[in-house]
Amino acid sequence: MKRLSMLFLTSIMLLGILAGCSSKSSSDSKTLTIGVDDSFAPMGFRDKDNNLVGFDIDYAKAAAKKMGYKVDIQPIEWKAKESELNSGRIDLIWNGYTITDERKKKVDFSKPYLKNAQVVATLAKTDLSSLKDLKGKIVGLQAQSSAADALDASPIKATLKSTSEYANNVMALNDLKSGRTDAVIIDEVVIDYYMAKDPGTFKVLDESLSPEEYGVGVKKGNEKLLNKLQKALDSMNEDGTAKKISNKWFGEDKVLK
Repeated sequence: MKRLSMLFLTSIMLLGILAGCSSKSSSDSKTLTIGVDDSFAPMGFRDKDNNLVGFDIDYAKAAAKKMGYKVDIQPIEWKAKESELNSGRIDLIWNGYTITDERKKKVDFSKPYLKNAQVVATLAKTDLSSLKDLKGKIVGLQAQSSAADALDASPIKATLKSTSEYANNVMALNDLKSGRTDAVIIDEVVIDYYMAKDPGTFKVLDESLSPEEYGVGVKKGNEKLLNKLQKALDSMNEDGTAKKISNKWFGEDKVLK
């Protein structure tokens, strides 16, 4: 009986040691979880094989490698991005995330890494040519995006017939093509991608609503992660990694130094 008891105690101790080793191994595995909008081409989107690809996807993976992290790209509902970050479900917001004063109250940002602008896209066949032509029109945009902020700050909003909000830009552009809206407020880098992909379908009005810059969002107060990230981004600028990724997706070096 005593021998059986000893064997039982030995087994329990062994299981405890194994569990401890397993727990340590798990905690030693560093993974950076990055929240993205998986329909935001060319920054982060699904290819024909449903793989997540894009400039920001490559950029984030390269930065994580320099930081010594594995990377987990996590598609999220974009309008809940700050909630996802502050809850700890993701570590970074990284997918054409525009730096704004309002967002600075909620998250900390890396230095800007790419310039952008909010522009107005319409169908190429329409006679719309300026912002004043939007009077009495229906305009679409992505909900909880910097497009919405740009429209709110513009006097043209008061002249519109109505606005339609969408979960993503793809849905907004589809409604534009079907005639349910007259124009879409959208990121310049995004509409440039779709105009190259589908020539002759869209055009962009000469006047833009607002210039802006993209940054990476980090949870407020997490200076350790922010500093480590910025060091990696600076290193990518210095060694040519950022330039290489930019050339792949844009055909030129557009990354801010």
